[in-house]
Amino acid sequence: MARVFDVVEYPSEMPDEIVHHFPETGVCDLRFGSQVIVRESQNAIFFRDGKALDVLGPGRHTISTANLPLLTNLLGKAFNNRTPFTAEIYYVAMREFADRKWGTAQPIIVQNAGVGLGMTLLQGFGTYSFQVGDPQQFVTQIVGATSSYTLSSIENRLRSMLLSKLQDTLATMAAQGQNIFQLLSLTEELGTAVRAKAQEDFAAIGLVLKSFYITNLKPSETSAEDLRAMGMLDMNTYTQLQAADAMRDAAKNEGGGAGLTAGIGAGMGIGNYMSQAFGMNQQQSAQQQSAPAAAPSSGSASGHAGVMTPSEVAQLLKVSEEDIIAAIQAGDLKARKIGSAYRISKESVDEFLKG
Repeated sequence: MARVFDVVEYPSEMPDEIVHHFPETGVCDLRFGSQVIVRESQNAIFFRDGKALDVLGPGRHTISTANLPLLTNLLGKAFNNRTPFTAEIYYVAMREFADRKWGTAQPIIVQNAGVGLGMTLLQGFGTYSFQVGDPQQFVTQIVGATSSYTLSSIENRLRSMLLSKLQDTLATMAAQGQNIFQLLSLTEELGTAVRAKAQEDFAAIGLVLKSFYITNLKPSETSAEDLRAMGMLDMNTYTQLQAADAMRDAAKNEGGGAGLTAGIGAGMGIGNYMSQAFGMNQQQSAQQQSAPAAAPSSGSASGHAGVMTPSEVAQLLKVSEEDIIAAIQAGDLKARKIGSAYRISKESVDEFLKG
């Protein structure tokens, strides 16, 4: 004979559970007069034949026609004489689940017109909190017939919802004219906007988003290879960025000499591209082009308009003057020494860049 439960309770504080089914397998036999104990942080939902009937709040409840009218109507008068009937009870944790973590597994693409490549990749992380707002709706739509529904069962879904809203919010603010530097300083406003946008999606499954905080938001360190894999770079741009990386790495070489100048040479083929892709000031470029040429060693000034000092070559190639001197002394860049000063022709610079 089936066991009749005269007292039903789930004493756990449910630290990692949102919903717990009683009993864990099958159904339980109850009768009018049985008691259901619900803790302060719980609600209990009655199910019969797969249909949610009544919800009980915190306290001790005696099953009767008074407090379970839907269940009484379904069972009818045949069960008023304490005849056992089958039912299922779902305990739902109603407390706030706080300090849940979120983060960007992949960088978020944000338009950044007029700066760099015209786009920025952002990565961020932070915390959020939520709680069950409509326990019957949550159990009906999400939990189903599982015996226990834990935080880990839904967190991926919630994080996806939040990241989708964050991406949409960043795109909207960028379209309104906010540049990358402004966005990085508006984490509180971004968090408030994401929370407002996500409320409807959370409510659709019976939840309430209590808070959403951005702890850190910063440009991604994604490499050129990663950008190309994401379909954001064509082969030409990809090659140019690789050359830029080579120049950067060469500048970190404290040894100088041939190794340093080889790295500089590899990167200098992207001079014009670097000026455009990374937002170099056009006025500065014009000033460099119009700078007075060094005094010629012989002949007319117009015949030697392409003669430059190491400082001018350094400005042209976007490196330090020490790098140029090292290249000259290593024999990689041809120059004429006049007294204690070096003079370099435009042809020598072109030949150096060709490797």
